[in-house]
Amino acid sequence: MIKINVISKNNNWLHYIKKPNNYLDKKIKKLNSKVKEFKKNQIFFTLLLSESKEIKYLNKKFRKKNKATDVLSFPFYTKKELNRKLKTDKEIYIGDIIINLNKIKNKRVLKNFKLEFDRLWIHGLIHLFGHDHKKEKEFYRMSQIEKKYLKFINA
Repeated sequence: MIKINVISKNNNWLHYIKKPNNYLDKKIKKLNSKVKEFKKNQIFFTLLLSESKEIKYLNKKFRKKNKATDVLSFPFYTKKELNRKLKTDKEIYIGDIIINLNKIKNKRVLKNFKLEFDRLWIHGLIHLFGHDHKKEKEFYRMSQIEKKYLKFINA
């Protein structure tokens, strides 16, 4: 079962999602009910709701990229290590995700804030599970998982 710890130091998020903890708890509950791999373990991660200045700082500090981005993921394990952990440990902290409010609300073709927010945290979560999109094959696999998870949480 996946559990999420939501941290928001910024009240601007509340203009878009009134109660982020409740909103995400409902989405995670749907995901937990649909993905059988999540039933055996307690899987924890943290989601930081930030803005451009904070995410730019983190991107520069940890990735050496001096720019704001929409989402950052900091997985604690590689895919191989996580698979090993899932077999031996009941409780696993898989990492952190940071999402930038400014990048969501400033998208040119933003039709639905919550849908874009969901897309970003799901994308980050898949990174925490050890997936990447550096190669075309990996990109395709990741996008398939994203679509599946988004379908589950928005059903």
